[in-house]
Amino acid sequence: MTTGTFSPLRYRAFLLILLGSLFSHFGNAIQSVGAAWQLTIMGQPADIIALVQSATNLPIMLLALPAGAWADMFDKRLVMLIAQTGMVALSVLLALLTFADITPPALLIGLTALLACGVACFNPALAASIGGIVPRTQLAAAIALNILAFNIARSLGPAIGGGIVAIGGAKAAFAVNALSYLLVIVILLRWRTALPAPGTRRPLLIVIGEGFRFALGSPAIRTVLLRAISFTLAGSAAWALMPLVATQMLGKGSMTFGLLLGALGLGAVIGAATSTWFRQRFSSEAIIRGAGLIYGAACVCVALGVGLVPTLALLVLGGAGWVQALSGFAVAGQMWAPATLIGRITAMVSSLTFGGIALGSWLWGHFATAHGVASALLASGVLMIILPLIGLIWPMPRHEGAQPA
Repeated sequence: MTTGTFSPLRYRAFLLILLGSLFSHFGNAIQSVGAAWQLTIMGQPADIIALVQSATNLPIMLLALPAGAWADMFDKRLVMLIAQTGMVALSVLLALLTFADITPPALLIGLTALLACGVACFNPALAASIGGIVPRTQLAAAIALNILAFNIARSLGPAIGGGIVAIGGAKAAFAVNALSYLLVIVILLRWRTALPAPGTRRPLLIVIGEGFRFALGSPAIRTVLLRAISFTLAGSAAWALMPLVATQMLGKGSMTFGLLLGALGLGAVIGAATSTWFRQRFSSEAIIRGAGLIYGAACVCVALGVGLVPTLALLVLGGAGWVQALSGFAVAGQMWAPATLIGRITAMVSSLTFGGIALGSWLWGHFATAHGVASALLASGVLMIILPLIGLIWPMPRHEGAQPA
């Protein structure tokens, strides 16, 4: 059976949840653009604007472990439906408050964080569903497609979000976000999955502890976790500071902001679409090292102020490197996890990946406030170029070494 990047699409259940993932991530991307731009036009400093990325990612880190346990304990479809219902309600509230011009930074960032709590519950349940609906020979390609859906949303979402913001303001972006979540609910209602077998539900802390013990006892999983958080911690500056790249470094507005994020996302789509090809030809370590070097070099060049068109081209390259690495961490986590623990291990990888983005965004925001946006991008890029040296001590586990779950 072929194991190309798109071969898992032959499975209807996988196609449905992939569409659900795509629409959900579209909403997240558009909402993030709206929140960051609303703070930018309010004249907030870099460290406050960067908190949008922190608020978007920190809850995913904090809730990943219980969310991963719930994905292993309960009906995954039900978990996703509950999460999306809550996200619809929050998106509608955010849109109404923005229409009423009630958008103090704390409220905007707080509601963004609550939306991220829904994402934190949705993502592990969706990721843990994949292994149960495609054969193991298709698993890596299916994971790559899920990441591809995320990056298609990240590519088109910011560009569309920038257009929506330019036409209707941040409030319009929040309203479109709510609509996207409603579409996810419709898709999930068309998908059926088996309930956990009777007697498999245990106390939450025991289930979480079981996942911790496996991760701590597995050198492969420990290495994946370490490499994931170090990569995103060092490299999150570009994602967090992009509104200020548009306004301060390029002197442009919301459409350019959307184009910049769209360029990063377009590169990410290319990276995700080619990840299976690279994985069949190169080791995990070679991919992660190369991805870090490409992404770091792109950040350094953007920091030098090369103009809009070269910046867009560089961000496409950087986005491709970024997603090659994140895809590598996600695939390694699932391939090295037993089937009974896949929700928890996936959640741990997600926790440290998004935790690195959240903490890094906050730190780079403060760095940019003190030293300037260009200096923050330059420092982040140089750090990313140096970071692959960590692979000499903690190399990524090899794809072919993973044991069947």
